[in-house]
Amino acid sequence: MKARVLSIAGSAAQGSAGIQADLKTFQECDVYGMAAITAIVANNSKTEQGIFIHDKEIVRAQYEAALEHVGVDAIKTGMLFSKELIEEIATWLQDCPAKQIVVDPVMIGKMGSQLLADDAIAVLKENLIPLATIITPNLYEAGKLLNRETLIGNVEEMEEAAKALFQLGSNYVLIKGGALKDRAVDVLYDGETFTYYEKPRVNTIHTSGAGCSYASAIAAELAKGKTIEKAVGLAKDFVHAAISHALSFGRGVGSTNHAARRNNE
Repeated sequence: MKARVLSIAGSAAQGSAGIQADLKTFQECDVYGMAAITAIVANNSKTEQGIFIHDKEIVRAQYEAALEHVGVDAIKTGMLFSKELIEEIATWLQDCPAKQIVVDPVMIGKMGSQLLADDAIAVLKENLIPLATIITPNLYEAGKLLNRETLIGNVEEMEEAAKALFQLGSNYVLIKGGALKDRAVDVLYDGETFTYYEKPRVNTIHTSGAGCSYASAIAAELAKGKTIEKAVGLAKDFVHAAISHALSFGRGVGSTNHAARRNNE
C-alpha cells in the first residue's frame, strides 16, 4: 500500500506555500497526500479581505474524512491560526493512528512578522508539541518558542536552543538555519546527539514555501518508513534542489520549485 500523509494547514492561493506546497511535495516524494485546510490565505490588492479562517467543525470533518476513507501513516501540521483550533487538533492527534507527527510551528514569517498570537503559541507548546515526533522551527520560531529577545545567530546557539526546545516534549527537534548569515546549516537533536545538515547557500530571494515543503518531505519519508535522520537528509536534498531551481514570476518573492529534483536529476 502506498504511504499516506495528511497535512493540516492553511491554503495559500498563490500556490507556493501551505497546503499547495504540501501536496506538491507529497506527490514528488511518492506518497498519497491529503489535506485538512484550516484557512484560506489569499491576500491581494483587489478585495478587502484576504484571510478566511475555517471553523473547527470544518477542519474536523476534513480530518475525519481522510482517516475514514483512506487512512494515514503520517501527519504534518502547518499554520493553525488560533488557540482554539490548536487545542482541538491536539485532542484529535492524541488518538490518531498515525505513527509519525511532524509539527511545523508556523508562527513567524520570513521577514520576522508574527503569524500566531501569544496565547496560541502557549497552547502550541503545551498541547501540540508534546505529541510530535519532530518539530521544525526556523530561527525566528525557535526564538519565539523560547521567549528569546535576540535572533539565534550561530550553530552553537542553535544547539543550545535545540536542547531547550527538546524539553517541550517532542522526540526530535530540527532547527532550520536558513536565516544564518554565514552558513546554511540545520541542526537535529534527539536528546543526546546532534546531527548537522548543510548545503551550499543559494543566492536567491525566491524561497516561498521552503519551510512548508521541508516539513512535508520529512513527513513523507517518515510515512515510507525512513528513520528520522534519513528522512531529514532526504528532505534537505529535496528542498535544496527546489530552492536551487526556484521559480520567479517577476512579482516579488517567487516559489520553490517542487519538481526541481525530478527535472534535474
